[in-house]
Amino acid sequence: MKTFTAVLALAGVALADNAPYRPAYQPSYKQPAYDEPAEYQYAYAVKDEYKGVDFGANEDRKGYNTNGAYNVLLPDGRTQTVTYTVNEYDGYVADVQYEGEARYEEPKYQPKYEPKYQPYQPRYEPKYEA
Repeated sequence: MKTFTAVLALAGVALADNAPYRPAYQPSYKQPAYDEPAEYQYAYAVKDEYKGVDFGANEDRKGYNTNGAYNVLLPDGRTQTVTYTVNEYDGYVADVQYEGEARYEEPKYQPKYEPKYQPYQPRYEPKYEA
């Protein structure tokens, strides 16, 4: 009888050892439920005349409909403005416009490269053996 009880106890320990680990604590963070569609607005702009930087963006989202625009000063002097809408039926629709006239200035520094080419002149000195 003692042997049978010992076998049962040993089997109970073996079964308990294979049980999945469950921590005693519960995490305090709860995943938020996103039941309602997103709704937000943002805008920013950067303008530095000394460095020649001028760009910005804005966006407004209500549910599945988004409206926005962004603009940037291009290196050729024009301003590119992209106005866009996004919805679940049409997807992303953009209207790209340019303001100003493109101008390309000649670089102020023009390096003058003048190679000093001298063709190779082999030196042949005959050797005489006596």
